[in-house]
Amino acid sequence: MNRTRFHWILGENLPKHSALLEAVPGVGNVGKIVVDALIQKHPSTLIARLLHPDMPPHSALDNDGLLSPPSMQVHQVILPDGQYLVTVSGNIQPMTAAGQNEVAEAILELAAEAETPQFLVLAGLSADVEDKDIHVICADAGVRRGLEAIDIPVSRNQPEAGMIGVAGLLVSLSPLHNVPAVALVAETVGASADVIAANRLANWIEQAFELPLQLDLDSTEQTARKLLESVEVSGTIEDHLGLATESDDFYV
Repeated sequence: MNRTRFHWILGENLPKHSALLEAVPGVGNVGKIVVDALIQKHPSTLIARLLHPDMPPHSALDNDGLLSPPSMQVHQVILPDGQYLVTVSGNIQPMTAAGQNEVAEAILELAAEAETPQFLVLAGLSADVEDKDIHVICADAGVRRGLEAIDIPVSRNQPEAGMIGVAGLLVSLSPLHNVPAVALVAETVGASADVIAANRLANWIEQAFELPLQLDLDSTEQTARKLLESVEVSGTIEDHLGLATESDDFYV
């Protein structure tokens, strides 16, 4: 039995959307910065909380000063051209392998029911400062053919060491649910909040998938500052930009 629960705040299922974007904290927090910046810059509504008993037992005050349970959040975002996105994000994910599998399965079931047309899982890969590639990874040969048909190259040799956590499970399990999921992984210096890589990833998504995210360096930097405050990382945002770290082949 899947122990994942959705607490619906608005409606009882996902609204119609052009794409679903997922990101949690990871290497450089690249995807998390992009998703949080979308929520903060454009009209957005919290429509659900995703709850699981294996999440860290830390309840926190929300923006209204009310104590909220540990969860991932589901938002509806309206882009400038009127398109709707759905985002799944948060500062945590389950701490166990079983919990991460259950959450990934629950999200994919929800996406399948809503007939999500494209599911983008955003993540980062620690790399050298001069490395600036975006790796596109999928688990379905049909999805890969569709991407390559529109001149989006799909990686066949990365990630060498695998992809961990909810992000990797969402992509690898997606064929079981007939959900067209792909991972978009930006190479990053691995700093706690790599604004440059996040901005590069957002621009790449705009061009490749014709989604007018309309984020810029200023908006992603403001989001990164808030992210560092929320996860209580020591130092300033400047301390976390442009700092190379030990190479890590895992995508998270």
